[in-house]
Amino acid sequence: MTQHNKANKTVLITGSSRGIGRAAALAFGCRGYNVALNCVKNREAMEKTAEEIKSLGAKTEGYVCDVSDYGTVCNMVKAIENRFGGIDVLVNNAGVSFYGLFQDMKEEEIRRVIEINLMGVFNVTGCVLPYMISKKEGAVINISSVWGNVGASCEAVYSASKGGVNAFTRALGKELGPCGIRVNGISCGCIDTEMNSNLNKEEKAALAEEIPLMRFGKAEEIGELILFLASEAASYINGQIITADGGFL
Repeated sequence: MTQHNKANKTVLITGSSRGIGRAAALAFGCRGYNVALNCVKNREAMEKTAEEIKSLGAKTEGYVCDVSDYGTVCNMVKAIENRFGGIDVLVNNAGVSFYGLFQDMKEEEIRRVIEINLMGVFNVTGCVLPYMISKKEGAVINISSVWGNVGASCEAVYSASKGGVNAFTRALGKELGPCGIRVNGISCGCIDTEMNSNLNKEEKAALAEEIPLMRFGKAEEIGELILFLASEAASYINGQIITADGGFL
């Protein structure tokens, strides 16, 4: 991974101890951003990611915080602003999945998916926006799923949560555009991360055959797309859901 010129900006990436979040953190670190990491429980993995970012010459700090808890989120954002001066780019990546029939889901399982995947996006975005609005500049990138576009059997609540993220992204892009803040989303297809660990080798191979590019996406590919959407190269892209699924749907 090649290090680029310093960006002198700060990015907060939720759920950045592994997978897409980690890949995005390293991409921003290469670009010279100050990187605020976040996890809810995997502190060891987050600290390992932080060490990798520091080796790139970028500044970073990790924060343990459950994005579904508004008060804790506000405290995290204040700590980041105290440490780095503000948050210029927000990547709402934290998410959980549930695979199974809707009729078999318990109330607490339904609530957890909605609280993390949807309310978490509301919470973190709401806490970060005052700084961006004061600067009349900023970028928010929400990580969604193709199932938020079309729905998936046995992932009804997850699909609903991501559909909500998509609608929120489009609406907030319209609302914040006059403030100089761009809001976009990435609708991910089958990405090779731990979230797909419920699939065995044979199931993954069968699914890959249905994808025109004949493979799962890489977390690093999504990380680079996130970096692009945060950059000046994407300065006229707002309120969009970019689908990255290898042509799957």
